[in-house]
Amino acid sequence: MVNSTLRWWPLSEVVSVTIEPSAAGSDPEPSAFAQPATAPTSEVRYSVLSPRAIWTAAALLLVVGIGMAVWLLSAYGRGGQQLEAIRTAGTIVVGTGGAAALLLAARRQRSTEIALKQKDRDQVHQQRVAATTELDAAERRVTELYTKAADQLGSDKAPVRLAGLYALERLAQNNLAQRQTIVNVLCAYLRMPYQPPAASPSDGADPTQLAEHRERVQEREVRLAAQRLLTDHLRPGTAETPAPTFWDNTDLDLTGATLVNFTLQGCVVHTANFKTATFTGGADFGSATFTGAADFWSATFIGIADFWLATFIGDATFASANFIGSAHFRETTFTGAANFWSATFARQASFWSAIFTGGASFGETIFTGGAVFTPASFEGVGVPEEVARFLRLAADDAMNSPQNPNFPDPTASPEK
Repeated sequence: MVNSTLRWWPLSEVVSVTIEPSAAGSDPEPSAFAQPATAPTSEVRYSVLSPRAIWTAAALLLVVGIGMAVWLLSAYGRGGQQLEAIRTAGTIVVGTGGAAALLLAARRQRSTEIALKQKDRDQVHQQRVAATTELDAAERRVTELYTKAADQLGSDKAPVRLAGLYALERLAQNNLAQRQTIVNVLCAYLRMPYQPPAASPSDGADPTQLAEHRERVQEREVRLAAQRLLTDHLRPGTAETPAPTFWDNTDLDLTGATLVNFTLQGCVVHTANFKTATFTGGADFGSATFTGAADFWSATFIGIADFWLATFIGDATFASANFIGSAHFRETTFTGAANFWSATFARQASFWSAIFTGGASFGETIFTGGAVFTPASFEGVGVPEEVARFLRLAADDAMNSPQNPNFPDPTASPEK
């Protein structure tokens, strides 16, 4: 922005130009809503010759020339030196005019440089405005796509909801800043109340019952698609071939969600919240890595819960969890605290070769189907009293089992 103030002076016009310089090498903020910072202003002042000043200078040169000629003629015009006096006066006038011409050329050069500098600054300003406009357009486009996809998720038609899911996936893949927000939307969708479909009704069932069953089946497919999207983008690939679709440092909040055959096998997640979630079918967390806290408080695992080779770097909470199917924590690593307080294992729980380095709590844990801890490792924290007591009871049961070769045969005659 250039602000000009015109002021009249006796011989020239003085123009005051205020220039807002841009910081060298600075880029616009990567947000469409960011306002450009107010830069310090620098004022460039230069005078512009007016026609009156030019005519006044010409008159002065003419007066000086005539005056010099008269003075030289009067002082040195005797003795046949009039011609030399006139020539000297002309030389002085011409020299004075040359000096004035040099001054004008210098002023013209300075004005040209000021104009070029202002042009460069105007160009930088225009580029910043164009960049900000482009960012505004991109932000508006992202907002429009996000709003449209969110509206599609609220549709009563399963194909439209599926289209909304995949639109959000594309948006998250192409916009790093929007990924966690879109993951939150997918998790919120999975947290919506849901009743899995029961067995297929007979052909002669009530049409309302048939329509309800069909809607539940379609909703199950939509939810399975949402789960697959999360799984596909939480697998980092290998060191040799990292996955370009991996969404790093992602948080999952699936509190109270009903999850169908849920899997995070081989996935890397930052924090995961599965409080009071219900896992219908199997739940596969094999080789998964949780870099932050993982909370399964009061979660229900209806099918097999597989945590084989999983790694919990942060705290892992399974307090009050209900494992209806078998639970496998074989070779699982718990770097943080492992809390299984008051958990219930209806079938066998295997902690074979599990590693606990941050402490473990199994207080009031119920192992209805038995548990395997050997050869689990409790490095630096010692075997919890609850586990030690369970191991002692298991050892006593093994000694008293009829399958023990040292167990006395009840049908044998007592020795005399």
